[in-house]
Amino acid sequence: MGWIPADRVTALNNKTGGNHIAADITRAGMATSRRNFLALTSLMPVLAACGGGDDGNDGGATPLSAGSTGSASSSAAAIEPRPSVRARHTFSFSSDGAQFLLDKQAFQIRSGEMHPARIPVEYWRHRIRMAKAMGMNTIALYIMWNYHESEPGVFDFQTDNRDIVAFIRLCQDEDMWVLLRPGPYVCGEWDLGGLPSYLLRYSDIQLRVDSATDARYMAAVSRYIARLVPMIAPLLVSSGGPILMIQIENEFGSYANDPAYMEEVRQLWVQGGINGPFYTEDGLTQLEQNQSNVKGGAIALSDGTADGIAAARARYPDVPAMAGEVYPGWLTHWGDPVLQGTATDISATLDALMSRKLSFNLYVIHGGTSFGFFSGANTDTGSGEYQPDITSYDYAAPISEQGVATEHYTRYRKLIGGYLRAPLPAVPDPVPTLARTDTITPAPFASLWDNLPAAVPAASTERPQPFEMYGQAFGLALYRKTLPAYAGGVLTVSEVHDYATVFIGGQYAGGISRAALPADYARSFNLTHHQPLSLPAGPANSPAPVLDLLVEGMGRVNYGHAMVDRKGILESVSLQSGGGSQELLGWEVRLLPLDAGFLAGLRPVVSDPRRGGLFFRTTFQLDASADTYLDMSRWTKGHVWVNGRHLGRYWAIGPQHRLYCPAPWLRQGSNEVLVFDLHQTDSQPIAFAATLA
Repeated sequence: MGWIPADRVTALNNKTGGNHIAADITRAGMATSRRNFLALTSLMPVLAACGGGDDGNDGGATPLSAGSTGSASSSAAAIEPRPSVRARHTFSFSSDGAQFLLDKQAFQIRSGEMHPARIPVEYWRHRIRMAKAMGMNTIALYIMWNYHESEPGVFDFQTDNRDIVAFIRLCQDEDMWVLLRPGPYVCGEWDLGGLPSYLLRYSDIQLRVDSATDARYMAAVSRYIARLVPMIAPLLVSSGGPILMIQIENEFGSYANDPAYMEEVRQLWVQGGINGPFYTEDGLTQLEQNQSNVKGGAIALSDGTADGIAAARARYPDVPAMAGEVYPGWLTHWGDPVLQGTATDISATLDALMSRKLSFNLYVIHGGTSFGFFSGANTDTGSGEYQPDITSYDYAAPISEQGVATEHYTRYRKLIGGYLRAPLPAVPDPVPTLARTDTITPAPFASLWDNLPAAVPAASTERPQPFEMYGQAFGLALYRKTLPAYAGGVLTVSEVHDYATVFIGGQYAGGISRAALPADYARSFNLTHHQPLSLPAGPANSPAPVLDLLVEGMGRVNYGHAMVDRKGILESVSLQSGGGSQELLGWEVRLLPLDAGFLAGLRPVVSDPRRGGLFFRTTFQLDASADTYLDMSRWTKGHVWVNGRHLGRYWAIGPQHRLYCPAPWLRQGSNEVLVFDLHQTDSQPIAFAATLA
């Protein structure tokens, strides 16, 4: 166990306004038919494991009684009002601002956060029940705007795990209240903090600003909230739903001082007929300095504690305060030495909150997975280094990535249960894991180079442009340039976002990484970081070679002032040769989004099996599905799909080497695994594993 990197301490302090990281944290390696449909579409073994019945007790472990000294009365469960009755409730603040009131009675919010976008829809109920069994009475959730609107005005709140209404109603069915965190910005270690990347098509866009500063941004926000309002209004407690409060923006005090923006966002809800209650989330120092609260809104504190709540109450006595984000773990970047947050213990924080009956939200009680391309990134506050997030959002949370109760879960459950009069529900059984000890070895299936699409119009490629300017959000792009009179030289690419492999005449010459790399990995692949790349000279009198820059976009920065984070090549490319340097103009650009449409059109051709950029494919048989992890530790850098589902990114620099594959994405009989690797040309085995690490 080593000391946590200083950049993590700095990042958290910047968000919360002080040195609030406890010693144990700093030590670490650091609509009924719809609901019925959701319940019935789970695979039967998985449904059983997730507690497929609708009774309040899931079976399994014995319910935890009130503390350890005896059982609660049979009527104790009725102490707190329940949202599942579908009656209208009132949620308000006491006249002295000291308390939250549910139906005019003092109410402690015990919230655990989870994100529907990070959880397979078939597991939603299981994860909600896990939170309930730990003593929570509320679920907090982000709505990731870009998960629902990928193109202007094209919304999806229906398919797969995008049905937010169904998730919220499921919370209600499980007697859980809801704190809604719809952004528009959410942070969340999610690509661009949840903002849609189409906003970056404007070269001069300003994000998170009022309409007087950038009307284009606020027009998009207005369209988004206008789409949400009719879905959310029936879900408010005043309408018989479970939503207690709606958060306005997120941690805005850590970003800017613009009360007009915060009020404008609030007014979009009010104009839609939703008058709150509202609240904001911020560090207390940032809140005070940048006036990031909203009129009449409650205050939620990042890295919240009982003492922090007392300080907030003293400063803002007219509204209640809560610990809006209590961190039971932490995020992990690619290249970190180990998975972060595993040594965190928030027992003392929880004990203080429970003993004083203060409201709180655990961020996160269950993290899940940033499937596909949606994991985000940070930039180091000191060096400015780019720090992409891993695929897993396990977060060392009490409920693991695959939905298993951890040691911390058991500890916190006992602590919280000791303060409650009613017995806690039984802990749901974990989802079964795949019992396989064999490996699978995908074979080369297709080459990216044999599947290049048509080039974009030449008029837009005199100088290379980022993905967004070509209308692409994720994946890769190939920037190609023929080099007459080439004799080697030094290649300078001013801004690569984020990882480029470089080829001359079809031969690998090295690469460029925006993120810092381990020295041995960089040497192995001749990769540079903030340095020019030396290119080899070709044979004398050889034809003009082709320079290929294959650029992968990784997660967009989701926190801080570097959020205008476009992907691809952002600035000029020059080649120094023979004593002079020349900017390279007139590029051919081919877009490679690696989306379902692109993959469906792959031709199974591999004309050059020694050139990196290969797709590998295999199948395996299952008698029954179960959760598993695919161990990619013998592969280099790329992506994995199982039965067309994008598990996410793997990278040899770690610390994550295994990708979570949930049981509902597998099927009885034949299953297909597709791997794309930027470097690897030799097939390697893939093992099945039961856990993340």
